[in-house]
Amino acid sequence: MSSKLENRILSLDIFRGLTIAAMILVNNPGTWATIYPPLEHAKWNGCTPTDLIFPFFLFIVGVAITISLTKRKERGDNQNQLILQIIRRGFTIFMLGILLAAFPFFDLTNFHFIDLSSLRIPGVLQRIGIVYIIASIIFLKANIRWQAIVGVSLLVIYWFLMMFIPVPGVGYANLEPATNLAAYIDNIILHGHMWASTKVWDPEGLLSTIPAISTAICGMMLGHWLRSKNEPITKVVWIFVFGNLALLLGWLWSLNFPLNKSIWTSSYVLYTAGLALHVFGMCYWLVDIKGYKKWITPFVVYGTNAITVYVLSGLVGRLLVQIKLPVGSLGELVSLKGIIYDHLFVPFFSPINASLAYALTYVLFWLGIMWIFYKKGIFLKV
Repeated sequence: MSSKLENRILSLDIFRGLTIAAMILVNNPGTWATIYPPLEHAKWNGCTPTDLIFPFFLFIVGVAITISLTKRKERGDNQNQLILQIIRRGFTIFMLGILLAAFPFFDLTNFHFIDLSSLRIPGVLQRIGIVYIIASIIFLKANIRWQAIVGVSLLVIYWFLMMFIPVPGVGYANLEPATNLAAYIDNIILHGHMWASTKVWDPEGLLSTIPAISTAICGMMLGHWLRSKNEPITKVVWIFVFGNLALLLGWLWSLNFPLNKSIWTSSYVLYTAGLALHVFGMCYWLVDIKGYKKWITPFVVYGTNAITVYVLSGLVGRLLVQIKLPVGSLGELVSLKGIIYDHLFVPFFSPINASLAYALTYVLFWLGIMWIFYKKGIFLKV
């Protein structure tokens, strides 16, 4: 696979593959009761390695926007047609998220259709679809200077809204889970259709999508830099420089507006963008500059079918929980996942390592499936 910008950036596929593999890993433990702390989200404020995965993917979306749309923008392709294509693709990604939320539609244990009246509307793919549409239109309609201005402005506007717009009955500058402005707005517009674990706030809610757009714009800025005529070593040096600058600015802003994935704070955008620059910079240095490529194939396999493997692994993961079989003399119904976990992992590992071993096996299973896709040249795009 070529690493030239006019085809694909190999290090971007690797970064995407790393991110998707990590996403599948943290989403599929053997049991949610025993998980290593780095594989869990922060309870509220703070940032664990798991909290980096989603912003990394949106950052990659931003890089891909610049790489894929620049030539079409420069050669004067019909923008209205481009925007229609963008909206169609973003809507498809959004609806795949709705499909995941609704699946499997039918209760295989009690044999009735699942009640979808409280179907969760926000979600990971839903946010990706929305951010992709808005960030792509910003890219088409604005030059690099105005793209940067919009990205910074969205962060400042979001900070102002969250800190200075009072929530009725609560006041202003309230960043607690159920009483912040983002949760208040979500409760008005999405009441009954939010994350089932809380029902009163959603980590992919409406207002917090505003700074998520800036995460993608950060990636767009990196895309511009990669397309520049500078030498590769110059590019990678400045990638690390700006990564450190973003980390510093994010940390400083966090003193007033804490790092928080659930409400996607502005400090969190800068902090995670800084780390994304470091991870991508390392991939770029190792692969595109030093030429170390023997280790990359598993991540390229994941990265070239990222949305496909995310959706398929999610659908199968839900089926493994939904399908239940009678076990023991009493015929107690146990999920297929529970049977696999209890018989193939629990007897051989400590509880926390059994949970991790199941997750790693699930990642390897999907690597095998996607390897077949890769070898056969099957790359499913939305």
